[in-house]
Amino acid sequence: MSLPTTGATRTPASPLKLEFPQSLAVYDDYAAAQKTVDYLSDHKFPVDQLMIVGTDLKRIERITGRLTTGRVAVGGIMSGLWFGLLIGVLFSLFTEEGALVTILSTMALGALFGVIAALVGYAATRGQRDFSSITQVVATRYEVLVEHKVAAQAREQLAGLPGALPNPFA
Repeated sequence: MSLPTTGATRTPASPLKLEFPQSLAVYDDYAAAQKTVDYLSDHKFPVDQLMIVGTDLKRIERITGRLTTGRVAVGGIMSGLWFGLLIGVLFSLFTEEGALVTILSTMALGALFGVIAALVGYAATRGQRDFSSITQVVATRYEVLVEHKVAAQAREQLAGLPGALPNPFA
């Protein structure tokens, strides 16, 4: 049994694919690639025939500080307090009396369990990772791809973009 088509070349199983993509432009940052798509959209180009693909991925880890037992404990207490607050508010919605007592007791239990879990987890690392960090995966290049059927039209319209450079990959 085949699915009815609406003229689009994409199937529900592959919304992130173009049939025969061609490179339209390559940029060093996402904002420039987005500006290209926005420019084409403003000029009534069928932007559903475009993709922005981030390539040459790299993982960046920014070290935010040194982990100590005290810092880990405070973090565990704080996350436990928030979780306890959430549970306490939910419980208090279904009880008729003592909402404040319910909220405070669940916060205290949350803080207790939070600090225990955090310290046990920290002790399990045995000092192999004594720092905190945030991690992000970023692309070093952003390529705008266009469906082959409308590639010439896209290149023609893109030539009017102020500061547009010819695509060396076209």
